[in-house]
Amino acid sequence: MTFRRRLKPQAVVDLVPMIDVVFQLVVFFMVSSTFVMTPGIALDLPSSTSSEPVVMNRIVVTVVSPDEIYLNRQRHTLATLNQAVAALAPSESGGKNEVKSAVIEGDKGASYNVMVQVLDVLRQNGYQAVNLRTLSQPGSTDR
Repeated sequence: MTFRRRLKPQAVVDLVPMIDVVFQLVVFFMVSSTFVMTPGIALDLPSSTSSEPVVMNRIVVTVVSPDEIYLNRQRHTLATLNQAVAALAPSESGGKNEVKSAVIEGDKGASYNVMVQVLDVLRQNGYQAVNLRTLSQPGSTDR
């Protein structure tokens, strides 16, 4: 006498565990990614056709006027900027051969004289690589 099996083997892939794993990966990358926040100062940045993307640094100097200069998020004047940058210098130097760099955001109406004075303050404190932040024009080719 031959017996027949009533149950047939079913090969079904359960997608719920895979969806759970993908969801956990998405949440992990959302939580672990860092966002660079710059000071919330309304600036009218100049535009440039030859601008290139640069890595944001820990030191961002925002120049609005000689009496309104922000070092990261702290407001300074041109007279007090040198002391503030000098106070940041020991915490920024990781190694002796490391090139210290900073980003300068200047308002479109800021005078050339103020920008040069801010560059002088940074150079006096050992910052050799200074990037000027601009807006890229639509249709410009970034290199």
